[in-house]
Amino acid sequence: MIASDARVLLHLLRGQPRRGPHRDRLEAFYGPQARHYDAFRERLLHGRRELIERLDPPAGSWLVELGGGTGRNLLYFGERLAGFRRVDLVDLCPSLLAEARRRMAGLPNVRVVEADAVAYRCEEQADCVYFSYSLTMIPDWHSALQNALSLLRPGGLLGVVDFYVSEASPPPGATRHGAFDRFFWPRWFAQDGVRLCPDHLRRMQELLPDHVIEERRAPVPYLPGLRVPYYLFVGRKAGT
Repeated sequence: MIASDARVLLHLLRGQPRRGPHRDRLEAFYGPQARHYDAFRERLLHGRRELIERLDPPAGSWLVELGGGTGRNLLYFGERLAGFRRVDLVDLCPSLLAEARRRMAGLPNVRVVEADAVAYRCEEQADCVYFSYSLTMIPDWHSALQNALSLLRPGGLLGVVDFYVSEASPPPGATRHGAFDRFFWPRWFAQDGVRLCPDHLRRMQELLPDHVIEERRAPVPYLPGLRVPYYLFVGRKAGT
């Protein structure tokens, strides 16, 4: 594990390239660490299983995961995965998608698609669309959220789990993070192309008034004593 972590940490320290098309920047960053991606992120990306449990799509559902990477999140569905009508795993990074195709090779109902979450379309609306630690990596996240809603049928569920920091003066009842969190975490993650932003949650609440939010903190590998804020959001699209 130490050798595997060292490879990943080296690329994290180097960071994501700042220039070029988004697809090329993702590939340059994730390509060399794709084989070790899941082992390290298992200790970093918390709340993914809980998001799947809250979405709880029934058998026969059509699911879309935007920014699905290696397909690790689909394993949280367990045996239920084979019972969904269709699952579209969408990502823009070829090396991560290669891992997903190997992982999902025995599941004909899972489609692994190289596409931008902002522009992806499918022939009918899905029952459930979700982002798992991918919304913060999409430069045009406004358009990604709008596209997710266009992919979702009326009454369907949108789920998001991701890192974030609060506004300096959040609305009443919302969590307020201290000055250290609001300064440190956005700069720490920006090195790797992850953009922590308080606007994400506010915009999702506006788009989907029927929602639940849970705000948490989690440890970060090799940063003892520090806990990064993250949230789980599940909202229902209006209509039936």
